Amino acid sequence: MTLHAARLTGPTNRGRQNVHVLHVRVFSPSELTDDVMESLRSHPDVSALAIFRGASVRPAGDVVLADIPREAANDVIETIRALGVTGEGTIHVEQVQTWLSEKGLAAERHAPGSSSDAVVWAEVVENAYGDAEMNWTYLTFMTLATLLASIAIVLDSQILVIGAMVLGPEFGAVAALGVALVRRRRALFRFAVRTLVLGFVCAILLSTCVSLIGRALGWVNRADIVGHRPGTSFIYSPDKWSITVAVVAGAAGVLSLTSARLGGLSGVFISVTTVPAAGNVALGLVFGAWSEVRGSGLQLLVNIAGMAVAGWLTLIVQQSVWSRVSIRRAAITSGRRTGA
Repeated sequence: MTLHAARLTGPTNRGRQNVHVLHVRVFSPSELTDDVMESLRSHPDVSALAIFRGASVRPAGDVVLADIPREAANDVIETIRALGVTGEGTIHVEQVQTWLSEKGLAAERHAPGSSSDAVVWAEVVENAYGDAEMNWTYLTFMTLATLLASIAIVLDSQILVIGAMVLGPEFGAVAALGVALVRRRRALFRFAVRTLVLGFVCAILLSTCVSLIGRALGWVNRADIVGHRPGTSFIYSPDKWSITVAVVAGAAGVLSLTSARLGGLSGVFISVTTVPAAGNVALGLVFGAWSEVRGSGLQLLVNIAGMAVAGWLTLIVQQSVWSRVSIRRAAITSGRRTGA
């Protein structure tokens, strides 16, 4: 269990049950270190600050350490980046799991906004690039999830459909589309689109090949696909609720990815039928069930589009809100410095 100073200080913790402190580590070229130190020293939300002169070998320079509340991360990171540190140096940002500091608690209490709601854009963008990467692990999970979905359809098993939904890795790439649009990262947008398209195409093709083998062995027949399937008929029957669920799930998923609350992702995975739709497309191709292919293909597009648009709009709202928080923080900081 995480132990926070906020939970050891009695009355001072009222209204602050979730306190998140970030540790910033800067590998700074020597010529920039003084500017980095000055910017951090003058920032009222920096609760701890240390410097190790000459400790950095690459780049040749120094290592600066600082603790900040999550709410202040964007301002601090952008200030350091503006100095040109990332040209040769590095900025590390990580969550502090356990901390004991009255000063840290005071800094968090004075920082506008809630630490659980704070969006650390550097973290969000970095994670988006990772989720949008096309690699063998992504393709493997996508293929296995689609195969499991195909089996679920043949058996008309809702339990296996849920398992396939949870196993599918596609939501990260879908969320990356919204991040790319909001943060104006064209390369990220291209990566995410490529990952989604190639991932689903490869998964469908491989599942089609396996389904052909199953058909040849007599394990699967056309009646399994076009017959009465009360447990999985929703996969190929998109309607108004399909787009509604996709929008709600997309918004919830992005909120989970950008905040300190990750519990909502499991609900997203078992709400949208992207992977099951892909599995049904594969089966439809094998048995020439074109109505199944069309319905499932439309379901797939509706879910991806709905989640992407919802994620984009959610990020726009978050960016707008936290821009106002930054303005408020600047006003508070100015007031502290002038003694107002």
